[in-house]
Amino acid sequence: MEKQNVIKSKGGRPKKTIKREQLMALKCTSYERKVIETRAKSANLSVSEYLRELGLTGKIDSRNKALPKEVLSFTATLNHMAANLNQIARKRNGTDELSPLERAGLKVQSGQVKELAIEIKNYLR
Repeated sequence: MEKQNVIKSKGGRPKKTIKREQLMALKCTSYERKVIETRAKSANLSVSEYLRELGLTGKIDSRNKALPKEVLSFTATLNHMAANLNQIARKRNGTDELSPLERAGLKVQSGQVKELAIEIKNYLR
């Protein structure tokens, strides 16, 4: 039998379209370093992003990268529900039937999804 050459994907992070491969170092005092790090943190940027933006445009556009607590709460709830539903689906897609307790849990979960959808709609208004 012949072996076929199969090229497997290595997986991992996809390649960036613009690769930053050039390294630029600068010398500063420890005080200057703390000031730069503090300003970068207050602008919600890494030190590299902060210095790059400052060098290219001469100003920093302060952006808020943090999501509101409500959005993080919705995301956490949805992730928890998705894990539960995935476990039920895996069992159901196999040969096992759902027990009455699991069916009741599924009904409760369905109600929680509806409540969460209402909360999200109210938040977006």
